[in-house]
Amino acid sequence: MTTFDKITRLLDSRGVSFEVIEHPAEGRSDAISKIRGNKLSRAAKAMVLQVTGSTPVIRYVLAIVPGDCKVNFKNAAKLAGGKKASFAAPETAQALTGCPMGAVPPFSFNDELTLYVDKRLTGAGRVFFNAGELVRSVSLAADDYFSVIGHDRIADIAVPPAAE
Repeated sequence: MTTFDKITRLLDSRGVSFEVIEHPAEGRSDAISKIRGNKLSRAAKAMVLQVTGSTPVIRYVLAIVPGDCKVNFKNAAKLAGGKKASFAAPETAQALTGCPMGAVPPFSFNDELTLYVDKRLTGAGRVFFNAGELVRSVSLAADDYFSVIGHDRIADIAVPPAAE
């Protein structure tokens, strides 16, 4: 089953209304937001991070931030019980998500990949994201998204554009 199918089945099983948007292949948040016609702040940008600490165990985090923000690596590491976070290697990210870079959705279907979503997306009204493919996106109400993933996944893991 593809990641796109997993997402749509999950949303259907929860009775969530969503829209599928087909578009030219694009994975960059700014470019795809223009194509879809959504504000960059409503794009759910997904990044796979590796977190290290005092033990040799590497943990992986799927960090979801608004498209106009950057990841707060320090906060992400702390949430995952580590000391340092950095981007995972592209091949590791693809192995953990089953998706090409730029198509990773804001859902984790892998027990080794812990999901955290920045609190700024709670006020987005509607969120937009590539859904496991570079040619299809999904849009749904932010409240519905958080009801599916659980409010315990909400964290302060973004650096807003004005704070750069």
